[in-house]
Amino acid sequence: MRHLMFAWGLVLTFAFAAAAQEPVAPESSMPENPAYARLMATPYFSLVPGSGAAAASAPLGIMPGMPISTPPGPAGNASPATPAADPPQGVQGVFVNYNWQAYFGYTFTRFYQVPHTQLDTNGFNYSMVYYFLNWFGLDGEFAATHTSQFSYDGWLLFGGGGPRFRWEGPRGIELWGHVMFGYSHFTPQTSFGAQDAFAYTAGGGGDINIRHTRWALRMGAEMLATRYFGTYQFSPKAFGGVVFKF
Repeated sequence: MRHLMFAWGLVLTFAFAAAAQEPVAPESSMPENPAYARLMATPYFSLVPGSGAAAASAPLGIMPGMPISTPPGPAGNASPATPAADPPQGVQGVFVNYNWQAYFGYTFTRFYQVPHTQLDTNGFNYSMVYYFLNWFGLDGEFAATHTSQFSYDGWLLFGGGGPRFRWEGPRGIELWGHVMFGYSHFTPQTSFGAQDAFAYTAGGGGDINIRHTRWALRMGAEMLATRYFGTYQFSPKAFGGVVFKF
């Protein structure tokens, strides 16, 4: 029995020695698995310095190391065009400030002809203003009001120009003030003096924008100063009408 066990041990020893001496097939001769090759070629498994930081900063759904392409902008640049940050000039909220303003409306003037004598006159006035700056412009106006005295019809006319100042309030409200110097004419002819005189006005008013359009409503009041018949007249005037901006 001992001889049989000894012989069996020799057979096993020779068998293991022969297996160890057999040449191992090279790696290139092993059949290549396509899935295994793609997995090993993925940059995720490559030891690249800083790969941990790249993995931490990679967007969700993007594997670290994968290139991220940015679609070109309208002009072929990598980054899209940046819109202008500054708002358009001449804009107050949603209301646009136009340089030109044309006005037409009704006017009432109480003309203090001579002491203890006054005439109520009614008519119209129109004006044109151009703003060189957002707050400063030049104003020109013509006003004509009708009156009746001693069964004679007459007119009080005024034309002049001067500086205008404005302040832009909320909701399209515009407050303004002006001073104008010019010429006045009064009819009918009387024996007390000439029909023409130097005149000036000072006053102000406000414009209210109509539903975000170029139209506005205007109301204002001022004092008309003249010199007829050897005396001064300081006559209050009130007016109201519509404004077109362009």
